[in-house]
Amino acid sequence: MKRIVLGVSAGIAAYKSVLLLRLLREAGHHVDVIPTDNVAQFVGNATFEALSGNPVTSNVFDAVDTVNHVRLGQEADLVLVVPATADLLAKAATGLADDLLTGTLLATQAPVVMAPAMHTEMWQHPATTANVATLRERGVHIIEPAVGRLTGKDSGPGRLPEPEEIFEQIQSYLNDPVLKGKKILITAGGTREPLDPVRFLGNRSSGRQGVALAQAARDAGAIVTLIATHLEVAAPHGVTLIHASSALELREAVFTHAPGQDVLIMNAAVADFRPASIETAKIKKRDEHSAPIIELVRNPDILAEVVAARANDSQLPALIVGFAAETGDAEGSVLDYGRAKLAKKGCEILVVNEVGATKTFGAETNDATILFADGSEAVTAAGSKLQVARTVINQLANAI
Repeated sequence: MKRIVLGVSAGIAAYKSVLLLRLLREAGHHVDVIPTDNVAQFVGNATFEALSGNPVTSNVFDAVDTVNHVRLGQEADLVLVVPATADLLAKAATGLADDLLTGTLLATQAPVVMAPAMHTEMWQHPATTANVATLRERGVHIIEPAVGRLTGKDSGPGRLPEPEEIFEQIQSYLNDPVLKGKKILITAGGTREPLDPVRFLGNRSSGRQGVALAQAARDAGAIVTLIATHLEVAAPHGVTLIHASSALELREAVFTHAPGQDVLIMNAAVADFRPASIETAKIKKRDEHSAPIIELVRNPDILAEVVAARANDSQLPALIVGFAAETGDAEGSVLDYGRAKLAKKGCEILVVNEVGATKTFGAETNDATILFADGSEAVTAAGSKLQVARTVINQLANAI
């Protein structure tokens, strides 16, 4: 059980905080609700008290003998602000403390998660953008607003995500840090193999699964280094970010940063081949019918190389996790090829998923099977890529 402070600021989305409160209580957590003064215009204190089982106030002069504005923050394992209005974000960013909630935000040393909700113009205003950036720099986890219907006829970014989604996003804060202090190196995204100054050979990887792995590992208490090739999503806050582009650059980055790590997760989609030569000028269409002939050479198998090098280098990670994007055919299933690849690569864990034009690459969800070199029973992982990432992280935590 965690002790949670649920701050609620005055916006129409305050009604969703009631549903989030119910989810937190049903999960067995102790919740103290702190509304701002005007929340009562949307949801009354009686509702919060009935669902939380605790008294509710926004006044720093209530229960003065317990010094509430300090005590609640000091005792909390997590402080949530749902919804966080533009006004609340501004106060938190500038350190104002004119009520019980903002005082608690200053007093707490616990993780702070805020879920902003407001009209699009307010969310995109430079002042709000600057306040959000400031809070993130201080370690506050800002849950991005959803895009959808707002109050009245407006629609756009600024909608509070559904309570179930917020509940899912904070799961890592509600569980014990199973990888506390462990050093994890993760590769993510798809490599690009240059052909000429403007063209490259690439793949469909968006980097979403690798970014989710970095987030899940960070939330599990690990010290995370993320080697990103080409991502379509932002890297999570709180990780060390290293950039690479081609397979050869990725290989160099892996061998540079892998020594001293406890775990290496090779999630990046590495091109198997690259052009044998890179043209210094853009390849031209010389006539209406001809086309260039591009000679390809194999790229190094980075995963296999690291596993092989580990035999003579004790500084390389003791636990190496590979990913295999597979398709089945007449000669074998996805898992048949996955098991063969696990044996060939020599890593301890291999995560296998079926891919296709609309499967896995670029999608928000994933469906994977986790295979173990020691013969342990395979584990399935399905759902959002963050859910899959958490399953993978929990499995490797058991293996360390």
